[in-house]
Amino acid sequence: MAIKISIGVVALGLMVLALNTVLSCSATKSQLTLDRESKKEQSPQWDGKKFVNKLDRVDGSMWSIMRDMWTNDNEVKKPEGDDTVQHVKVDPEVFKTPPKSGLRVTWMGHSSMLIEIDGYTVLTDPIWSKRASPVQFAGPKRFFDPVVALDKLPKLDAIIISHDHYDHLDETTIKAMKDHVELFAVPLGVGEHLEDWGVDPNKITEIDWWEEIRVGKLVLTATPARHFSGRSLADMMGGPTLWAGWSIAGDTHKVFYSGDTAMQPAFYDIGDKLGPFDITFIESGAYNPLWADVHIGPEQAVLAHKMLQGKVMMPVHWSTFDLANHNWTEPAERIIAAAQKENVEVIIPRPGQSFEPTTSPKIAKWWPEVKWDSAKTDPIVSSNLDSNLYNRLQIASKQIVMADDSTMIDSLVIE
Repeated sequence: MAIKISIGVVALGLMVLALNTVLSCSATKSQLTLDRESKKEQSPQWDGKKFVNKLDRVDGSMWSIMRDMWTNDNEVKKPEGDDTVQHVKVDPEVFKTPPKSGLRVTWMGHSSMLIEIDGYTVLTDPIWSKRASPVQFAGPKRFFDPVVALDKLPKLDAIIISHDHYDHLDETTIKAMKDHVELFAVPLGVGEHLEDWGVDPNKITEIDWWEEIRVGKLVLTATPARHFSGRSLADMMGGPTLWAGWSIAGDTHKVFYSGDTAMQPAFYDIGDKLGPFDITFIESGAYNPLWADVHIGPEQAVLAHKMLQGKVMMPVHWSTFDLANHNWTEPAERIIAAAQKENVEVIIPRPGQSFEPTTSPKIAKWWPEVKWDSAKTDPIVSSNLDSNLYNRLQIASKQIVMADDSTMIDSLVIE
């Protein structure tokens, strides 16, 4: 009888302990949710229902977008035949030797960069999945396999997320990395996804624009961007998660990652407050005149680099997924043309290639010669930029035109 009673007491004790654990977890999650909602409500970017941009967004009509998709005659939207993406497989041994300059970049493709800076290592927007999609049987497919296995990466001090679109926040990759990284630096609201995927909430830090996270002597600052967020069609005009660019500053070096963005005056503010930058990683692909307030396009990307006070520019967000109607090599070609006119130093590495930007490495053109549309044929011009910005851009580009009573930035490349 005594044994039965003892077993019963132990069983009851275990049930109570389990119940307390469940209640504790629920309370913790509830408190985390309350904290997140409080931060949103305090954010200048929150309108009470969703996060919004500082500038109004003008898109082409759904009909015009669909018509553009149906009638588009670009034949090389993704690599075909022998014209493959000439990526290189990363040798993990590279990471065992610190960069001589203190700054080394390894491009993993798209917007994923492994950045070794002044003794710290961070990874931006990692996506190792086959498709940038909510499902792996449909959606934009990678042009090439990942250049290195996740378990071969060096020890990371942080993973940095710009926003929660599928080509930037990949559930499978986050789940694979969640026990191997101590910090996930994300914009407001994005942490909820990570919690749902099993990331320890203590590893997640959510911040608003202009706020910073310190990791030892490394400073990560979220910066304004002009884009949108969300993982459903309902969030097309903004959702419950914020989007951001990032300044990454060590003792000696500074780099800037734009995230996804259109042209915005805030690039000047970012450059003045946080620059100059040794290298800028600016999204340069997946553009279209019909959504020029969502993606910046090559010519405006070069202007943004100058506004940010960047020394070397590396275009990202291209040559990995088919996300727009332009040919897959076009972003690089237009970046080079614009950079030559603006006297901007550009580095375009192969995916998987490591380089030290402050040593001015010379990287040969590696993509094939295919047809592409120039900026004159297919200009990307963001809307609703104020006259002050136009005046400052005029000094930089001297390519300003007027159209229909509103000032517009013409493309840098007029052939």
